[in-house]
Amino acid sequence: MGIVNITDDSYFAESRCTDVSAALDRVSRMLEEGADIIDIGACSTRPGSVAVGADEEWRRLKPVLKAVKEAFPHVRLSIDTYWASVVRNAYDLIGDFIVNDISAGEDDPDMLPTVGELGVTYIAMHKRGTPQTMQRMTDYQDVVAEVKSYFNDFSAKADSFGINDWILDPGIGFAKTIEQNYELIGRLEELKSVRLSNGNSPRILVGLSRKSFIYNYLNISPEESLPATQVLHLAALQRGADVLRVHDVAEAGRTVLLYANL
Repeated sequence: MGIVNITDDSYFAESRCTDVSAALDRVSRMLEEGADIIDIGACSTRPGSVAVGADEEWRRLKPVLKAVKEAFPHVRLSIDTYWASVVRNAYDLIGDFIVNDISAGEDDPDMLPTVGELGVTYIAMHKRGTPQTMQRMTDYQDVVAEVKSYFNDFSAKADSFGINDWILDPGIGFAKTIEQNYELIGRLEELKSVRLSNGNSPRILVGLSRKSFIYNYLNISPEESLPATQVLHLAALQRGADVLRVHDVAEAGRTVLLYANL
C-alpha cells in the first residue's frame, strides 16, 4: 500500500502532494514500482497535527480522486479518513474503495453504519484519542493484550453494523511508547487470535514506514530511516503482516520478494 498525502504537513516530506499533478506523478511511480493499493489522505494524522475538518478534507480529495480514477481506472484505492461524509462522497464519485480509518469508527459515530451500508472494505486502527490529544498507554502493563482486547470488542461492534470482513491495524506509532511499538511488532502474530464473525482471523496491516519510533530511537531523520524501515518490514512479515503501508514502494516490494523466497 503506497502512501499519497494531499497535505503540506505530513512528517515525511516526499509523500506530500499539494496539487493534482504531483499526486498523479506519485501514483504513477508507485504503480510502476508494484503498489497493489494506493492510500490517499487529505489530513495529516501525525501526533500534534491540526485537524482540517470533513469539508476541507473533501475539498482537497475530490479533484485528486477524480483525476486518479480517470488516469488509472483499475487502481485499487484506499482513502485515509475518519469522516463518514467523506466516505459517502468518495463512494458517490468513484465507487468501491477501501476505507482506512485511524479511529476504528470512534471519531465519527456515522462511520461504521455508513461502511456497513456501502459494503466497502474497512481498515480499523487502534489508537487512543484524536491525533491532537493522544495519550501514551503507559498505564497498560501489556500493550499486545490491550490491542487484542480492543479488536475483540471491535469485531462484535463491526458485526452489528454488517461489517463482516475488515482489516486490523494495530496502530504502530499511535499513542504508544517507543518500547510498546517494538513489542507490538515483535509479538504481532498474537493478534491472529482475534476473530471475525466467520471465525477467520482478520488480515493485519502494518504502518511503520519512517515513523518517529524508528528515527528518534536511532537518532536519525525520517529521510535517513529507509534501511531501518525495511528491517522492521521483514520482521512484521515474519510475524504475520498481510499488508505493508509504505512511503517507498520499490524498496518494500523487494523486501516482500526476498521474504517470499526465504
